[in-house]
Amino acid sequence: MEAAKKADATIIFAGIDLSVEAESLDRDDLLLPGYQTQLINQVASVANGPVVLVLMSAGGVDISFAKRNENIKVYFVGGRLPLTWHEADYVDMLPMTSMPLRPIDSLGYPGRTYKFFNGSTVYPFGYGLSYTQFTYNLTSSTRSLDIKLEKYQYCHDLGYKSGSFKPSCPSIRVDNSEYNDRIEFEVEVQNVGTEDGSEVVIVYAKPPEGIDATYIKQVIGFKRVFVPAGGSEKVKFEFSASKSLQVVDFDAYSVLPSGGHTIMIGDGIISFPVHINFC
Repeated sequence: MEAAKKADATIIFAGIDLSVEAESLDRDDLLLPGYQTQLINQVASVANGPVVLVLMSAGGVDISFAKRNENIKVYFVGGRLPLTWHEADYVDMLPMTSMPLRPIDSLGYPGRTYKFFNGSTVYPFGYGLSYTQFTYNLTSSTRSLDIKLEKYQYCHDLGYKSGSFKPSCPSIRVDNSEYNDRIEFEVEVQNVGTEDGSEVVIVYAKPPEGIDATYIKQVIGFKRVFVPAGGSEKVKFEFSASKSLQVVDFDAYSVLPSGGHTIMIGDGIISFPVHINFC
């Protein structure tokens, strides 16, 4: 605290070491161990200049206290979080012996991973910060795709929520099949800030509305692009619909649902529909 009072800026290194977080160990909670929270709060309360918190951990930590503290800046510069950072009470919502990723509504268990969890978080999967600011512009995209079924290929049933519209051909199995089913789009990434920087463009897919017990969204691709200040770069994505837009049903079949899928770029900055038709 005495050093922070006199410093132009303060950098605090905190986190978890191998005595807490290792392959053979189980963490007791999602909080910083020891007196780290107290240390960070006390230093930040008297610091003369800005306070930068650098966290070292392989798993998520509930640092809601630091996120709310206007004197503290937490940086994920030029990158994205590869996992969700949950609030501390998440560990009390379900036993760690429960293995399903999907929510278990009958027991009140929430889903696991960004694909199935829709509660509040400290930082969500894919969160990131930068020294500059980027905007996206969709320049071209595939909006519909007709897939011709082979002679001995049949429609596959798929569970839908009560009251939801169910297509006459809900899906087709895509376990070992190859199709001419390319979807593509192009995004212009503009650096509207004053610093050069790199941006990780993440692409998510959402299944058609009404399908029962499927994921909320899932990553289907990402690319890193460097853009100088004031400049722009175009990034092109190509995907196979049968591989990137598939879902897994309760019988463990990989299927491609018909209907309107949604492609999301970034944190919902841009979204557009891709309609899948079987003929």
